[in-house]
Amino acid sequence: MDSQRAQEISNSKNMISVSYKGDPVYIEHVDQSNGHVTIHPLDDPTSKKSVDVTELIEH
Repeated sequence: MDSQRAQEISNSKNMISVSYKGDPVYIEHVDQSNGHVTIHPLDDPTSKKSVDVTELIEH
């Protein structure tokens, strides 16, 4: 995935399925300047991490 698409998903009112290493995640923030996103697993909103946007997969 690229930063622009991650931002579109983050801003969307619809739930768009995204995964990180096979686990469904929610995109909290996109930093387009460095290509990183802050995500958390759908089942654990307190477990946030910053990852490279290219590691996300849209389904």
